[in-house]
Amino acid sequence: MDGFLDETCEGVTELRVHGVSGTPPEGMLNHPHPRIVAGDGTTGFYRRWSVDGRPHGEHVDVPGTRHREAYAWGGLTSGGRTIALWLLLLPFSLANLSYFMLPRPPRGRWLRHVTEAAQRLFALLLTGTLVGAVTRASVDLVGWQCTAAGRACTYDTAPVWVHWLGALWGNEPSKRLAVTALVPLAVVVLLWWIARRTWERDERTVLPPGTTADEGAGDGVLLAQPRLWHGGAPVWRLRVVHVCFAIASIGLAVSAPFAGTRVGFVLTVANAGVQVAAALLVLLPWIARRVDPGSDERIPGWLTFACQALRVVAPLVCLATIGAALAGMSPSAVGRQLPGVGVGAFQFALTVGLGLFMLVTMCVLARMDRASGESRAMGGIAAWFVLMVAAGSANVLALGVLFWTATFFGVPGTSASPEPLDRQLFLDDPVWWTAALVPLLAAGFAALAVILYAIRGAVAGRLTPELTRHYGERYDDEVAAKWALASLTDRAGLVLAVLTGIGVAGFAAVTVIYQFRLFTPEGGLAGLLATLGSWAMTAVIVGLVLLGRRTYSDSGLRRTIGIVWDISTFWPRAIHPLSPPCYTERVIPELIARVDRLAGNSRDQVVLSGHSQGSVITAALVLQLKPELRARVGMLTHGSPLRRLYAAFFPAYFGTAALSAVRDAVPWYNLYRLSDPIGGPVFGRVDPLAQSSGHPNGVDLFCWDPIQPGPGEPLPEARWHSDYWLDPPYDEALARLIVKRPAV
Repeated sequence: MDGFLDETCEGVTELRVHGVSGTPPEGMLNHPHPRIVAGDGTTGFYRRWSVDGRPHGEHVDVPGTRHREAYAWGGLTSGGRTIALWLLLLPFSLANLSYFMLPRPPRGRWLRHVTEAAQRLFALLLTGTLVGAVTRASVDLVGWQCTAAGRACTYDTAPVWVHWLGALWGNEPSKRLAVTALVPLAVVVLLWWIARRTWERDERTVLPPGTTADEGAGDGVLLAQPRLWHGGAPVWRLRVVHVCFAIASIGLAVSAPFAGTRVGFVLTVANAGVQVAAALLVLLPWIARRVDPGSDERIPGWLTFACQALRVVAPLVCLATIGAALAGMSPSAVGRQLPGVGVGAFQFALTVGLGLFMLVTMCVLARMDRASGESRAMGGIAAWFVLMVAAGSANVLALGVLFWTATFFGVPGTSASPEPLDRQLFLDDPVWWTAALVPLLAAGFAALAVILYAIRGAVAGRLTPELTRHYGERYDDEVAAKWALASLTDRAGLVLAVLTGIGVAGFAAVTVIYQFRLFTPEGGLAGLLATLGSWAMTAVIVGLVLLGRRTYSDSGLRRTIGIVWDISTFWPRAIHPLSPPCYTERVIPELIARVDRLAGNSRDQVVLSGHSQGSVITAALVLQLKPELRARVGMLTHGSPLRRLYAAFFPAYFGTAALSAVRDAVPWYNLYRLSDPIGGPVFGRVDPLAQSSGHPNGVDLFCWDPIQPGPGEPLPEARWHSDYWLDPPYDEALARLIVKRPAV
């Protein structure tokens, strides 16, 4: 084709890595004609295609001398259509985040291992919560209640695809349960397929040859360990355990109503046994352990055998249960709702107990960790708050499924609802009480918004007088408002703490009311709140379905929603294998291989330019490079959340020790603006109002935004978090990095 594409690797390469939302290559390269030079359509390295032929002189791309290259990885989080299904996996992703927020004091190793085991068990129960909701909706509301003789789904107005169950087996509940159990089984198979497919695509990427555990920059820096991005085996083990636990929960729902019969009892015990085995396996420290490539450390062989055995036994027991139910069994108890054997109540009590236990252990770990003197988000127990948010979001989704199902097929009812049954589909009182919390959370959101608005006003009021001499009285208020709005990100811990506190306090009150049967969630204020909450959660499920449907066909919307996963899926699947995949397990090895190619000898140099989340990726990358490569690498970050968010919420991985190791490994400059709600300084805020030039910590460089207007000129538009490479300090910092590593 006409034109010229530079594919040489010699000289200086500015390698740009984008942040959230998947900035396209043409945006990163400031060029309308990017062409891929390595990689594929999902992740790729791009360069400018010159229409006018071979560039020369001061052009940014001169073959054999200098190159501008862009690495686009956004296809991992916003390129595939299956991202529409990821919306339902947010609780799993939050559970994963909580693991990496856990304090890791040197003296608390044993206590941390116990807490990690509790986190893994809690994550397993989250799987049970969401799969259990689908099971309850299908097996209980439809299979047991709606399709029973004389109930809602036997009317002529019922959908034909459920009406036949009541018409054919209205008085044979076991056969109805067997058929409706296929729905949650299909959900589990879908979760397994997505997790396995993404693992094959992303997490099986191997590290380049020669990468060993002792090549990290600095002893004890967790971010430097190759094992962090080498998780295929532990993810497989955890996936087996979670899928088998979920399958057994479905089998248990089908067999429990018939536990009074010999066959039903045996099947109930077998399904419960599979769940107990899964729970015991997930507690073992080796189940999720990652091993450094090339190390002599080995995982016990019997553990792999146990996972293989569980993978065979669980489906066989579930199939035997469904087969026996199809053959016909008589229920040992008859009632409005699906009878059980107390497993649900036990799992609820276990979840509450684990939550309290982890609150205590994390507080102890955080207290031990305070000796480091570093600032910790939420007092060092952010992991617990995020885990509670994961549980809350899982319950909102679960209850939304139940209320939507009951509304679609009939009328949701409480335990106090009078006869006749008619079109009523009954939900447990705890379900209604939990629904009553939703309006309280909404009120908490509103109150918090008012508080944040007041904080923004107060901050703007303090900034305005100081900004007058820089922007003049005409624009000082406007700039102060922008900077104050961006500063609200520093209150993220406050937002999380308040909302979690409201949810936990409300949950405790609901539990006490239900356990002591103080009153029912019907009539009065309690009934009104429960009804409003049921409508809200039904709307959440409907909204997610519509959003997912649109996301499936709209690439632009996929890119927008991908922002959520750009942040949460940076971390590997450490405790929940069914969460959205970790893109870094593919990105880091690819970047290592590319840097090795671009800096192949001492005459070459690579400047890693990371924006936003890209700065987090590049910081992790430089600690994985071999020492001889780090000597040829510089780093330029901009809009970086490394200190503002990552060091605060993930101090064990991005604390001062890790960031100092990065600074010692490569020359580094970091650009930041006070209008940026995401990025900030890395080694301490430089006050631009007192000292507008210089970089006293050697890394951080302040950028004015909006740019100060000239006399009589209008205020330029603020760039907020984007386009740092258009600021003059960007070119200055880039030139300094290149000068520090001249070609020889």
